[in-house]
Amino acid sequence: MYFLAMLWASCLLMGTHAQGSASFRRANAGSGRCQYTFMVDSPTEASCPSAGSSPEVEALKSRLGLLEALVARLAGGEAMSESSHGSGSQSGLQDAYNQAMGENARLQREKQRLDRQVQDLQQRMEELRQEAERLRSRPCMQQPPPRVPQNDNSFRPGSGPAVSQLVSRPGTTQGDKSSLRDPAWHYENPGYQEVTAVITEVSAPNQEGPADIPGCGDLVWVKEPEVHRKADSIAGKYGVWMQDPEAKEPYGAEMVWRIDSVGSEVRQLFGYENMDQLSRGFPTKVLLLPESMESTGATMYRGSLYYQRRLSRTLLRYDLLSESIAARRDLPHAGFHGQFPYSWGGYTDIDLAIDENGLWAIYSTNKAKGAIVISQLDPHNLEVKGTWETKIRKTSVANAFMICGKLYTVASYTSPNTTINYMYDTATSQGKTISVPFKNRYRYNSMVDYNPTQRKLYAWDNFYMVSYNVRLGKQE
Repeated sequence: MYFLAMLWASCLLMGTHAQGSASFRRANAGSGRCQYTFMVDSPTEASCPSAGSSPEVEALKSRLGLLEALVARLAGGEAMSESSHGSGSQSGLQDAYNQAMGENARLQREKQRLDRQVQDLQQRMEELRQEAERLRSRPCMQQPPPRVPQNDNSFRPGSGPAVSQLVSRPGTTQGDKSSLRDPAWHYENPGYQEVTAVITEVSAPNQEGPADIPGCGDLVWVKEPEVHRKADSIAGKYGVWMQDPEAKEPYGAEMVWRIDSVGSEVRQLFGYENMDQLSRGFPTKVLLLPESMESTGATMYRGSLYYQRRLSRTLLRYDLLSESIAARRDLPHAGFHGQFPYSWGGYTDIDLAIDENGLWAIYSTNKAKGAIVISQLDPHNLEVKGTWETKIRKTSVANAFMICGKLYTVASYTSPNTTINYMYDTATSQGKTISVPFKNRYRYNSMVDYNPTQRKLYAWDNFYMVSYNVRLGKQE
């Protein structure tokens, strides 16, 4: 206000300077106010007219009004400027806040979208994992068999690569008498196929079962499986393992033999010093068979491995001492490579077995129309000594084995609680249905064989090598 008063006084002085002398007086008016007094001499008037009639006073009032209007306008502009600046700043902050909130909302939406994608990917990975498990649980599909020439001399023992330093090279084999074609067997692309047996599940009893009798008898009880080892690769999905019931030098009775039979070239025979070394996975001997094996039908007896030659009905006797083929013979009219397998497949057309009476072959022929045929073989030269035809179809059962000259069949290879459902006695040439509880603990049993010395069943159940104690008695 002091500035405004001085500005006003300056204007008055400038306006009156040309008319006469002027005086200025300032005095205290009380109440904290200052009173200013301006006195201007009039050159023409002798006395001071009334305040309302003086043109000079009117001019001063006009100037003062203009000055006050100017000051008010200036003061109002400042206030407006400050107000506008504050409003602008607030508006800018609000815009920035709104932009940040919008960006946050967009990021949240993007995060939700990515979370959904991650969940979808995790679900897809789980589906793929389950599919891989399902595929691993299936037996390997083998290629359709090529036509077998009449004289297959393409393989020469020892021509393949060494398996390891433990591998013993096979010796010279005898002349290769290849399998003859069965004219009734349609050989066009038999392919691999699984057939599931139709069975009724039963619960296995918890009791110890009936008493065992010495010597021979009927199979009346099978104990729960005992696990000895799990195979550690896909090649061990199914296979064959055994102990020689009448072992010969240089191998003892505790020697355990194993063959992983997944693949088109099954030739490795692993030997373990005893059951403990099998469970530890430490073989003491690895033999390379001179000719590849078909499926899981091999067996061990009197120092020799007996097996079916791949893509043929030829049976081979591999002598462990000389590490060479000691005998070979075609099994007359036997189906092979997918013509009459067990229900689980695997080209299990010819299954060799051992019991108290010696060496047996379990198979079928076109003449038998798929029914199981049993032949007793000479263990030295593989000659057929006798043959029996049953009334049960081979493709309807999961597996079979011999005990005391009697054939027994397993109903299912996948059902955890199944039965041994049929028995055929070669002494009487009579068969009948039975129901002895049997467990497939791992639900894919691809091999069941009997060892008369150990009085046990040996089985290969979905990578697992297991055994079952059995008891013999009298079937009711």
